[in-house]
Amino acid sequence: MDMTQGVLFVHSAPRALCPHIEWAAGGAIGAQAKFDWSPQPAAPGMFRAEICWRAASGSGARIASALRGWEGVRYEVTEEPAPGVNGARWSHTPSLGLYHATTDVFGNIVVPEDIIRSALERSAGDATRMTEEMNKALGQAWDDELEPFRHAGEGAPVRWLTKVG
Repeated sequence: MDMTQGVLFVHSAPRALCPHIEWAAGGAIGAQAKFDWSPQPAAPGMFRAEICWRAASGSGARIASALRGWEGVRYEVTEEPAPGVNGARWSHTPSLGLYHATTDVFGNIVVPEDIIRSALERSAGDATRMTEEMNKALGQAWDDELEPFRHAGEGAPVRWLTKVG
């Protein structure tokens, strides 16, 4: 079993959900989690936390799925590549739902050729439509919505969540 690591960024969550998020994220990789929650300046009344994790490849997907659809929760999960396995990023907002992308060793989004071919076909030579299609493939709407929350978390404490055994 290849091990990898990543980061869970909870950009905003209601206080009542914070312990549930810890339980769900830890349960997704078989570890106990205790986050350092702090107020989220970009959304008064909400809280934010970051936690680094180390577990088997594919754990990022388990974490992202465990948190999917919770009311008011914005989060991102990253998973670094492991031998023979691409990296990945999941972004979730209440208004947009879940976005997933494969990433390279530098964290850049990798757009598969079938997505590019489909975007070319749908745009039919219309540059504006092609831009819209590529922005969709790159998750631009999620980046636009999450960017203020990312900046509000700069300099916050980070903990490690590691599966034991």
